[in-house]
Amino acid sequence: MTDHQKPEKSVDIERILDLLPHRYPFLLVDRVLDYELDPPRIRALKNVTFNEPFFQGHFPRHPVMPGVLILEAMAQAAGCLAHLAREAEDKPHSLYYLVKIDKARFTRTVVPGDQLVFEVEQKRLMRNMGVYTARALIGSQTVSSAELLCAAKPNPAR
Repeated sequence: MTDHQKPEKSVDIERILDLLPHRYPFLLVDRVLDYELDPPRIRALKNVTFNEPFFQGHFPRHPVMPGVLILEAMAQAAGCLAHLAREAEDKPHSLYYLVKIDKARFTRTVVPGDQLVFEVEQKRLMRNMGVYTARALIGSQTVSSAELLCAAKPNPAR
């Protein structure tokens, strides 16, 4: 490995289940492809299948992934990044809540068979809140983007 290459850091679904409190049908991140902690950024994956429960009603004859779930998936990717960063600093496990969305944009529908890649970067931390820029891509095409504000709260389950 040369000096400019970095080892890939990926996270499988079993590890994601340790990081996030979400479970089926609301866990929307299947894998973390890679991440860095300096600067904090993550790339995560969601395989969109026809079996998703929301496709039964949105829309039955023309299945489209709801935009709010794309935003939620980007926030879950940000939550994975926040947990990985806190672990690296040996800080206690917290729950992360999505508290604000700014500049949300949708440029293409997401349908069964698509593979969404979320790219999330932490822009700043202030007290127990983080500001993230996020985008969802299919291939090289951005299908959604937003700025997210997430707040950490103590996890009563731990």
